[in-house]
Amino acid sequence: MSNWQDWIGRQQTADDVLTPGLLTRFRATIDSAETGATAPQGIHWCLCVPDAATAQLGEDGHPRRDETPDSFLPPVPLPRRMWASSKVTFLAPITQGAAIARTSTVASVKEKTGSTGTLVFVEVDHVTRADGVIAVEERQTIVYREATTTPAAPAPAEADVDLSDWGWHRSLRPAEPLLFRYSALTFNSHRIHYDRPYAVEEECYRGLVVHGPLTATLLLDLAARELGANALKSFAFRGVSPAIAGEPLHLVAKREGDVVAMSALGGDGRIVMSAEASL
Repeated sequence: MSNWQDWIGRQQTADDVLTPGLLTRFRATIDSAETGATAPQGIHWCLCVPDAATAQLGEDGHPRRDETPDSFLPPVPLPRRMWASSKVTFLAPITQGAAIARTSTVASVKEKTGSTGTLVFVEVDHVTRADGVIAVEERQTIVYREATTTPAAPAPAEADVDLSDWGWHRSLRPAEPLLFRYSALTFNSHRIHYDRPYAVEEECYRGLVVHGPLTATLLLDLAARELGANALKSFAFRGVSPAIAGEPLHLVAKREGDVVAMSALGGDGRIVMSAEASL
């Protein structure tokens, strides 16, 4: 692997506007019951999205990683990419019509060896401003992995998952239209989210993969349904196992003082995503 220390500190800036149309489509996508000009938490993942030209996309649908002076993310040659985790601080609400500016900085690049082979973790700090005020700060961790030829295990048998320890819960089966809409909102052309033959045959998933930030957004929506809009001060999540389109997904949470423990569980009770929020 290359030495990517030169990438640490690289910055990228982007501008956007939270239009009424985007806010309406975001709420429609997640079936949010919120109304008004203040956007739900999680809208920042749909703003200042990457806008590489179609001709610049790689085989997987992500922008190609080239080693050029203008490159932002390091050109990690490992083919499989996933959004592993994020730590988010909400500092101010984002309202309809706000001018959005985001500064992204590569914070670290680390190579490790795991049970699946070589892994490269890239941490990126994002600062999102709305009308000049810092609204969201986030540290995102992206992991790159080696290719695999091992077919995914069949879908686990569904079970009556015991949710009695959780104060709040909502169950759904993320369907293809939900994934399509979220890909459109985030301008995400990663083929594991919409091209089932590619997801199964090339990346060896058992179906279309639910976006990590979509699962996180659904957990934020669960909190909003219970606590009201924009109630969280911080939110951290970590992907544990893939959520697959068409399979049950249980969103659960429980409040203990000013801390909310949250999880997304598969139809067999396995943890898909673990999360924690503060009020």
